[in-house]
Order: sequence, then C-alpha cells, then structure tokens
Amino acid sequence: MAQAASQERPLTLDDLTAYFASGSKPKEAFRVGAEHEKFGFYLKDHTPVPYEGDKGVHALLTGLQRFGWKPVMEGEVIIGLERNGANVSLEPGGQFELSGAPLLTMHDICEETGQHLDEVKTVADELGLGFLGLGFSPLWKREQVPIMPKGRYVIMRNYMPKVGGLGLDMMLRTCTVQANLDFSSEADMVAKFRMSLALQPIVTALFANSPFTEGKPNGFLSARADVWNDTDPDRTGLLDFVFEDGFDFERYARYALDVPMYFAKRGDRYIDLAGRSFSDFIDGKIGELPGERASIKDWADHTTTLFPEVRLKTYLEMRGADAGPWSRLCALPALWTGVFYDDAALAAAWDICKDWTAEDRAGLRRDVPKLGLKAQVAGRSAQDVAKDFVAIARQGLKARAHVNGGFLDETIYLGELEEIADSGVTPAERLLALYHGAWKGDINRVFEDFAY
Repeated sequence: MAQAASQERPLTLDDLTAYFASGSKPKEAFRVGAEHEKFGFYLKDHTPVPYEGDKGVHALLTGLQRFGWKPVMEGEVIIGLERNGANVSLEPGGQFELSGAPLLTMHDICEETGQHLDEVKTVADELGLGFLGLGFSPLWKREQVPIMPKGRYVIMRNYMPKVGGLGLDMMLRTCTVQANLDFSSEADMVAKFRMSLALQPIVTALFANSPFTEGKPNGFLSARADVWNDTDPDRTGLLDFVFEDGFDFERYARYALDVPMYFAKRGDRYIDLAGRSFSDFIDGKIGELPGERASIKDWADHTTTLFPEVRLKTYLEMRGADAGPWSRLCALPALWTGVFYDDAALAAAWDICKDWTAEDRAGLRRDVPKLGLKAQVAGRSAQDVAKDFVAIARQGLKARAHVNGGFLDETIYLGELEEIADSGVTPAERLLALYHGAWKGDINRVFEDFAY
C-alpha cells in the first residue's frame, strides 16, 4: 500500500515504520533463516578465486545449476543462484554465501547447509577449488583479492575509504555466519533486540575464529569483529538508543533515515547516491533521479546497507559471529533460536544482561576481539556469561522438542559451543596453538587442515 501511495505523495515516517512492523507474525509462523560465508581458494597454491576464467567463480555458479539452482542475473552477468527460497550469492571479494530459506527446525537448517556444501564440493573438486571457513582471510593481502562484478559493490568500494580505515577489509577479507529470526509484535521485537544486542559480543567470543592476517598472528582472536570498529560509524555499532525507554519501530526508522545512502536500484542498474540523504530522496530532491520519490522498495534496499551488530528488517538479523567449520554453521542458528523462541529462555537471557550499563556493553564489545572469553563485563568473565547463555539456549531448544529421525532434539547442535564455553578456549586460540606448534608457523596448513 505504501509503495503505491509513494507514487502520489511522499513517504511518511508512518510508512517507513510500518515496513518494519509488517514483519510481525504469530508464533506458529516463526521460522529461522541461516546464512554463512566462506573463502574460495585454489587447492594448488591457496590463491583467491577470480570471477572470470574456466575455473573461476562464474564457472562454479554455472556448474551448480545442475542441482536445480536458477541463475540470478545483473544485466548479462550471473551474480547468484536461487532455489526453493534459498539463495547463493557473492560477497565483494568472492566470498561464497548461502542465504538459506526460512525453515522450522535446526534439523532442516543443518540438512540444507550440508546439501549446499556437498553440492559446492562436487563442483569445486572439478575446478580444483577448496573453501575455508574463517572470520578473516588468513593469508591474502587486500590488493590480491579479486572484485566481484556487482554494481552495489563498486559504489561501496568507492565510498568506504571516505568514512573508515577498514571498510575495504570488511568487504574483501571477512566471512561471517548469521541467523535471521522472527518477532510477534513490537514489544517482542524490543525484548529480542535488546537481549541479542547486549549479548552479541558473547557470541563473538564463542565463535572467535580469525587470528591471522597475511600469514601471521594479528593480535586478535576475532579480527573480523575488530574490522567493524573502523568501517563506518554512521551504520555500525551497538545502538545505545535500543536500550532507551520508548524504543520502538519508529525509533529504528528514525535511525535508518539518518544513515547516509549508498544507492538506489532501478532494474539491474545501481545509481550511485553514496552519502546522500534518504529524506531528500523522499522529497524528490535527488538530481540523479529527477522527478522520482523514494518508494518502500527503495527503503527496504536502504535498510540492507545498515550494519549494526543486530539489524532490524522485517526480522532480526544476528551479525556477531566469525565463520567457521561445518559444525559451527549449525550451532549459530541453534543458539539464537533457543533463546528467541522460548519465552522462559528469552526472559532468562535478558536477566543476564539487563543491568549492564552502556559502558559495560561498550567495554565488552571493545575487549572481546582481543580477549575472547577472557573479557570482563559487570564483574563477570565473558566465559561465565557464555556458559549461562548456552545453558539457557539448551533449555529453550529442549522445550521446542523438535526431534530428527533419530529422535534427537535440537540441542545436539550446541555441543561444540558448550565445550568452548566450558573450556574458555576459543577456536582462534586453538588455531594459534596449531600455528605455533604442529604447523611450525606455516599458515598454509590452515587451508589443508580446515577446508570444507
């Protein structure tokens, strides 16, 4: 309705707010979408994979179509694939992403993820490619990374150096695993947003898996998380306003309205509007689009260019975890589902962090990239908080009682996280132990020992 109205009158704040509110759905309709990214490399020399060539990313996208994937085009260029509500897409530096379909259970998600990785491996083996799940590229310099031919990335690449020192690293040298989850109402959204935003650094610590840059230890356990501290202050961070009294859909819409634009999309074409005001777009004051006012589709596109630790669309997107091995790809959505979709678990998770101050949250977010589970918050270690959080998720998943064919419930996907929390040793610290021990300082071993 708002889109049709926008042709006759400017969008209003109510229209922008209603876009977020439209995501509310009854609990029985709740689903989970899982996403993960991975670095492609040539098996022979561990170099990154360009788009072009008979053994490049284009060939991989073409080869996967034998499994029923349909191409997604930008002009004459294949930039992704789609099948049954799922998408395969390319990040700016060729990171290969699966954005899964909205599914009911973690068993469904793990099956979808496994099928995708099997299909990718089948084609990749033919092309001499491998894939690696880490949060930051362990070997390649920024200038070595090939650029994917997508219009929005050209705009972002030109804009990033104007607003931060590490934005290009974010684009070209990081990989993440994410989960998208639903809310039933504005109040439910607020409760979930606050809890997940406060506890996101705890998840960053549990999944910390990026201790190497250009072949050597970089001083971080999650270099990916650190990159976000110097990417673009207008569109990243912990959003303190989420914790203020009166936070609601409208307040997030006001925040999004203040974030400078990247682009507007018309057909297959991206129009560079980097740094421009969405309010001016609403008022028809964008010279590159004379006579045009922003539509709700333009607003939806704009909201995808915000990068806080938790992002509101018509669902909530968890954005705090480094990519990792197959087993942790299923663990991330399981963890968040356990605390999001059981009322007792949601309340218990909020109890962990409800008394944290803005300084507590900022200090935890600042310290976790270097210290992992040894970071402190409000007089507790991140490890202790992580133990409690994973235990709450376990209870939430147990209460859901979704069993697989072997009569096992969704708690089976938390085992690795429980072991990390109990030991206090992050995945990154285990990689560092290998690097200084069995690998004898040879970073190439990570490609050989940890490829999918």
